[in-house]
Amino acid sequence: MKRIRRTHSAAFKSKVAFESLREDRTIAELASEYKVHPNQITKWKKHLQDHLPDLFARDFGHDENEAIIARLYEEIGRLKVDLDFLKKRV
Repeated sequence: MKRIRRTHSAAFKSKVAFESLREDRTIAELASEYKVHPNQITKWKKHLQDHLPDLFARDFGHDENEAIIARLYEEIGRLKVDLDFLKKRV
Protein backbone atom coordinates (compact mmCIF):
# COMPACT_ATOMS: atom_id res chain seq x y z
CA MET A 1 0.00 0.00 0.00
CA LYS A 2 1.34 3.41 -0.96
CA ARG A 3 1.77 6.14 1.61
CA ILE A 4 0.11 9.40 0.77
CA ARG A 5 2.51 12.30 0.91
CA ARG A 6 1.28 15.02 3.28
CA THR A 7 1.60 18.67 2.41
CA HIS A 8 1.61 21.33 5.09
CA SER A 9 0.42 24.88 4.74
CA ALA A 10 2.77 27.81 5.09
CA ALA A 11 0.95 28.87 8.26
CA PHE A 12 1.54 25.46 9.83
CA LYS A 13 5.22 25.46 8.84
CA SER A 14 5.79 28.94 10.23
CA LYS A 15 3.99 28.08 13.48
CA VAL A 16 6.15 25.01 14.05
CA ALA A 17 9.34 26.84 13.02
CA PHE A 18 8.63 29.74 15.40
CA GLU A 19 7.96 27.34 18.24
CA SER A 20 11.26 25.61 17.55
CA LEU A 21 13.02 28.98 17.63
CA ARG A 22 11.61 29.74 21.07
CA GLU A 23 13.30 26.59 22.38
CA ASP A 24 10.71 26.05 25.13
CA ARG A 25 10.45 22.44 24.06
CA THR A 26 12.80 20.13 22.25
CA ILE A 27 12.52 19.32 18.57
CA ALA A 28 11.49 15.77 19.50
CA GLU A 29 8.62 17.07 21.63
CA LEU A 30 7.43 19.33 18.84
CA ALA A 31 7.71 16.49 16.34
CA SER A 32 5.54 14.20 18.43
CA GLU A 33 2.99 16.94 19.10
CA TYR A 34 2.62 18.01 15.44
CA LYS A 35 3.27 14.52 14.00
CA VAL A 36 6.12 15.73 11.80
CA HIS A 37 9.60 14.26 11.47
CA PRO A 38 12.25 16.11 13.54
CA ASN A 39 14.43 16.59 10.46
CA GLN A 40 11.59 18.45 8.77
CA ILE A 41 11.23 20.80 11.73
CA THR A 42 14.97 21.43 11.64
CA LYS A 43 14.76 22.30 7.92
CA TRP A 44 11.85 24.69 8.51
CA LYS A 45 13.71 26.31 11.41
CA LYS A 46 16.85 26.79 9.30
CA HIS A 47 14.81 28.20 6.43
CA LEU A 48 13.17 30.67 8.81
CA GLN A 49 16.52 31.73 10.27
CA ASP A 50 18.01 32.19 6.79
CA HIS A 51 15.14 34.28 5.42
CA LEU A 52 14.12 36.30 8.48
CA PRO A 53 16.70 39.08 7.89
CA ASP A 54 15.27 39.58 4.37
CA LEU A 55 11.97 40.58 5.92
CA PHE A 56 13.54 43.60 7.58
CA ALA A 57 15.86 44.42 4.69
CA ARG A 58 13.03 45.04 2.27
CA ASP A 59 11.46 48.41 1.82
CA PHE A 60 7.95 46.88 1.86
CA GLY A 61 7.12 48.13 -1.64
CA HIS A 62 7.57 51.86 -1.06
CA ASP A 63 9.46 52.18 -4.35
CA GLU A 64 6.65 50.43 -6.20
CA ASN A 65 4.05 52.69 -4.59
CA GLU A 66 6.02 55.81 -5.47
CA ALA A 67 6.33 54.68 -9.09
CA ILE A 68 2.60 54.04 -9.31
CA ILE A 69 1.81 57.42 -7.75
CA ALA A 70 4.17 59.22 -10.15
CA ARG A 71 2.59 57.48 -13.14
CA LEU A 72 -0.91 58.41 -11.93
CA TYR A 73 0.06 62.07 -11.47
CA GLU A 74 1.44 62.12 -15.01
CA GLU A 75 -1.82 60.73 -16.34
CA ILE A 76 -3.82 63.28 -14.33
CA GLY A 77 -1.67 66.05 -15.80
CA ARG A 78 -2.23 64.84 -19.36
CA LEU A 79 -5.97 64.56 -18.80
CA LYS A 80 -6.13 68.10 -17.36
CA VAL A 81 -4.30 69.47 -20.39
CA ASP A 82 -6.68 67.64 -22.72
CA LEU A 83 -9.69 68.90 -20.76
CA ASP A 84 -8.46 72.51 -20.82
CA PHE A 85 -7.84 72.24 -24.57
CA LEU A 86 -11.33 70.90 -25.18
CA LYS A 87 -12.93 73.60 -22.99
CA LYS A 88 -11.21 76.33 -25.03
CA ARG A 89 -12.35 74.81 -28.30
CA VAL A 90 -16.03 74.83 -27.36
